[in-house]
Amino acid sequence: MAKSSVLILSLCILAFTHRCLSYDPSTDPELQGRRRECELRRISTQQPIRKEVSEAGVTEFWDQFNEQFESAGVAIIRHTIESRGLLLPSYTNAPRLAYISRGRGVIGVMAPGCPETYQSQEESQKGSGQRFRDQHQKIGHYRQGDLIALPAGVAHWCYNDGDEPLVALVFFDTSNDANQLDSNYRRFSLAGNPQEGQRRIVSRKGQEEGSGNNIFGGFDTRILAEAFGVSIETARKLQNPEDQRGHIVRVEGGLEMLSPTLSREQQGREYRRGPNVNGLEETICSSRLIETLADPTRADVYTSQAGRLSSLNSYTLPILEFLQLSVEHGRLYKNAMMAPHCNLNAHSVIYGLRGSARVQIVSERGQAVFDDVLREGDLVIAPQNFALVKQAENQGFEWVAFKTNANAMISTLAGKTSVMRGLPLDVIANAYQISREEASSLKYNREEVTLLAPTYRSSGRSAAA
Repeated sequence: MAKSSVLILSLCILAFTHRCLSYDPSTDPELQGRRRECELRRISTQQPIRKEVSEAGVTEFWDQFNEQFESAGVAIIRHTIESRGLLLPSYTNAPRLAYISRGRGVIGVMAPGCPETYQSQEESQKGSGQRFRDQHQKIGHYRQGDLIALPAGVAHWCYNDGDEPLVALVFFDTSNDANQLDSNYRRFSLAGNPQEGQRRIVSRKGQEEGSGNNIFGGFDTRILAEAFGVSIETARKLQNPEDQRGHIVRVEGGLEMLSPTLSREQQGREYRRGPNVNGLEETICSSRLIETLADPTRADVYTSQAGRLSSLNSYTLPILEFLQLSVEHGRLYKNAMMAPHCNLNAHSVIYGLRGSARVQIVSERGQAVFDDVLREGDLVIAPQNFALVKQAENQGFEWVAFKTNANAMISTLAGKTSVMRGLPLDVIANAYQISREEASSLKYNREEVTLLAPTYRSSGRSAAA
């Protein structure tokens, strides 16, 4: 009996082992479906596919169901807010980064559990003591070239207090662990309602889901009135189903709010960028959410004949550790190049701000999946580990890139710190079947680190700074 039991057990183990060893993942339909989502054989530039028009601005949406966005697990929108336009309070299901490509404004962030640290006072009518006229959570000023970081679920509003339109490119990491919903970008409006016929929500299956209201619109009016301790009429105004202004509204006469002077706040931001800051003293309530990115004086890499490169990560902006995101800003001069490189641990969403550049992206098969000119307003996604190169055209090129890691790293393929520089000469010579002299040229001809100045071959003459 014991022998037969051992025999049966042995046969079971043998059958299980054979199944494991003979299992071919390429034949698994579920894995094949998953793999196909990221088998990007051709990458193309992306433009917004629809827009939502409001009273004082426009929001444009890129196609989040495009396979490139789905593979990277990201979504992109662009707000254009007119002067004195107010982007009504809302929150989203994913962490987001907003780059201000034009204009200036004010942002207010309502973080749960944080105190109302902005307070104003006036004497009471009786003259006995003081009372608060208004109090709210802190607000921040931003301007062209600034980056704003916001956690998932944290509500915010924005106001354009300048004289020109405000343009903000907003990146959402929908695959972030902070998003426990599906991979779709979702905006939860606290005020306002989408305009009928102007806002269309399209599902993954291509079905139109129709318009929606702000989140208070779904509650019973009496419950709202009791919850806020207000009248039924006031509760109805909170829901306001007749509001057709959209989610960007015009503030006649300008917006009045309690705020420190812009110059003091700017000085404070400059001070916090000092060498003694390590971010440990920051909490969610007091954390720095706005940082100047495009300022030439904060460049991490600068080559007088090639351009400059700046980055923000969890070390320079601690809130990014919480969001698990980072960002890169670069400017290339005429015919200059950012050395061929790959992003080791992140996808990179590249948006053209000004000028144009030829961009090539190469897959693991050595095939150019993208080879085109990236211009102002164009967007392209470089998947993790795909090789990438940018070469500016005659007007130069400026870009911003959002990356899906708090400390995104690149590995250059040419230049002083490149993979090629780390190889012995004989390895290079034998790998490419070239002479040692040619191998030495490959290894040492470029002394720049990341940004490569144009050569006589590319520009026909020496480039000016």
